[in-house]
Amino acid sequence: MAYQFKIFIFSLFFIASSTNLLSQHVNLLSSGTKSSLRGLSVVNDRIIWVSGSNGMVGKSLDSGKTFIWQVVKGYEKTDFRDIEAFNETTAVIMGISSPAYILRTTDGGVSWKRVYENNAPGMFLDAMEFLNEQDGMVIGDPIAGKVFIAKTFDGGIHWKDLSPQNNPIADSGEAFFASSGTNIRKINQREAIFVSGGISSHLFIKGKKILLPIIQGKQSTGANSIAVKNIQTMIVVGGDFNNKDDNTNSCFISKNAGKDWMAPKTPVNGYRSCVEWLGNKNWISCGLNGVDLSMDEGNTWNWISKESYHVVRKSKNGKAVFFAGGGGRIGKLIDFK
Repeated sequence: MAYQFKIFIFSLFFIASSTNLLSQHVNLLSSGTKSSLRGLSVVNDRIIWVSGSNGMVGKSLDSGKTFIWQVVKGYEKTDFRDIEAFNETTAVIMGISSPAYILRTTDGGVSWKRVYENNAPGMFLDAMEFLNEQDGMVIGDPIAGKVFIAKTFDGGIHWKDLSPQNNPIADSGEAFFASSGTNIRKINQREAIFVSGGISSHLFIKGKKILLPIIQGKQSTGANSIAVKNIQTMIVVGGDFNNKDDNTNSCFISKNAGKDWMAPKTPVNGYRSCVEWLGNKNWISCGLNGVDLSMDEGNTWNWISKESYHVVRKSKNGKAVFFAGGGGRIGKLIDFK
């Protein structure tokens, strides 16, 4: 009787766990614009900013129920691949190239001020990260074999290029993907780490360059995104964006600050452009063929949506999780506790 009772309890637990997992899904909130959205900043559960191609910027003040859309005047052809929002009025957007721009607003997007411009040959900005509300940085594709880095120390009002001689060396054919604004992440209030892709794929951390086990060797392969739980625990995702359904060596986990990496027991279900830590043992990742959720520290991933998204971000001051992608798609994770 005791044995049968234990089996019964285990079965109930298994059913409850499975039901809880199956209940998680992504609701499509907005779609239909001609812009591809790759910039996403979730200030809190109420305030969401997005940015993308064709100079497009969007903002919601009601948890994604409605969005205010605008094309930034004078930048109608600019691809704003990343955005950092501080509140409902102040935000910074990054235009990738030809030339590279950084713009800033303090009136909720009514007007934008150009705070950075770079016309250098080969200039291509890939991602932006703020360590706090004052200190931020952007990384760009290598120029003359050195990773491009610019920094701000006043909330994005002024930016300064770092001296190339002090920047990391990139391998031939190594670059960064401007796919989700998440290949650079802060590890504390003063430091950031970043991952590269292409012919070579590395983790750049604390002055070290660590070769990643992720698929590489082509211009379309390598790491696209890294998420950090703490200085020890992090997950990298990527793959081959020309083969969205191939999950070969597309996700790896490190629990010792990048020194060693292990593959998940059940991997993500294809190429992934973004990964985000949700708290506790929970992680989420998205790409061209859908969304995967892990509730066991990245060891097992479950395909919860087959809708294409480029980026996923958790609220900086809350629990809500939002997505953005091609065709103006914006989604929200539902029933996640």
